[in-house]
Amino acid sequence: MNDLIIKQGKHINGDVIDIVINGGRVTAVGPEAAAGLPSIKEIDLHGHYYVSAGWIDAHTHCYPQSPLYYDDPDLIGAASGVTTVVDAGSTGADDIDDFYAMTRKAKTHVYALLNISRTGICCQNELADMAQINNEHLQDAIRRHKGFIIGLKARMSQSVVGENGLQPLIKAKIMQKANGLPLMVHIGNPPPHLEEMADLLTKGDIITHCFNGKPNRILDEAGNLKPAIQRALARGVMLDVGHGTESLSFSIAEQAIKFGAHPHMISSDIYQRNRVGGPVHSLATVMTKFLNLGLSPEYILNCVTINAANLLHLPHKGRLERGCDGDITIFDLKNQRIELVDAEGQIRIGTQQFVPIATVIAGVHIVVAENVTKKNMSVENTPAKNATTNRSPLNGIPL
Repeated sequence: MNDLIIKQGKHINGDVIDIVINGGRVTAVGPEAAAGLPSIKEIDLHGHYYVSAGWIDAHTHCYPQSPLYYDDPDLIGAASGVTTVVDAGSTGADDIDDFYAMTRKAKTHVYALLNISRTGICCQNELADMAQINNEHLQDAIRRHKGFIIGLKARMSQSVVGENGLQPLIKAKIMQKANGLPLMVHIGNPPPHLEEMADLLTKGDIITHCFNGKPNRILDEAGNLKPAIQRALARGVMLDVGHGTESLSFSIAEQAIKFGAHPHMISSDIYQRNRVGGPVHSLATVMTKFLNLGLSPEYILNCVTINAANLLHLPHKGRLERGCDGDITIFDLKNQRIELVDAEGQIRIGTQQFVPIATVIAGVHIVVAENVTKKNMSVENTPAKNATTNRSPLNGIPL
């Protein structure tokens, strides 16, 4: 008896496929792959909705006890079409144990990028005191939470580092060598200057807030891609959107994409304030903004599935393949007018949007929108085990 069968979902390439999940993993996928197979639960999409590997939001802030940037992992995750969220530096070595314990209660898969400051983001300038960067404590935290801590985070803007300039990043690169984890670097207002930071980064490092409109943007005054960024990309440095409250400019993103500087990951930098009040709202909203900027649905999906899984070393996620985690996002691509706002207040009118319909996590937890009609999607439990279906609204997402 399989845990879950999803029938007649649309792949983004147009194929209609079945997905079979058992023991938390995908066991079969393809046209009529579920024919004749029994299951405890069955979702029939009747060829109406799309299916993909579960979406991964690679830059969030979801430590509920954080004094500045916080949210509930399941509100920004399972309730919004996202099966995996990565907290980007809210916690450091001092509070990672508490964060880890909290995440065990979430339906959504939660991982952490450990702040190089032992205090995490307890204040806006956590890297202004170099004494807070303690390699011994950081490495010990990584050993304690191997598999949960999947990278490091350094916020390299003037308001964070104070008078320390490049020194926190130099120290981060030294600490990184001891564990080999990816390093995500936040860029904001200088100093330090982006060119200096980019020259320190190596293959697999991630520049987040890559399309911000601040002085530390990736384009020069003439609108060309800065040489330091060109060199970094050639070395294998990656670009992450990290929309956030202040860090996505439609104009910068549009121009950068024209130069071939496509994002490798599309993430939200979401927390309670910019989820409720905007301009972020959800990962789906951020994905929709990039539809309006000309990226294809296939490319955007790769940025929140296979690309994110590869860059963050999550080998069983991001793929709709046998043996991968049974995390599935069911969604629609609706052709309808939508007003989109970037972090600078610029408004664009979109004509198509990503709309999450349901989230399946490990083939067990199913969050389904209440107003999805049975004509288009049905969720049934077989009589064998009388399991119940979790039916809860996708908070704030228009259907």
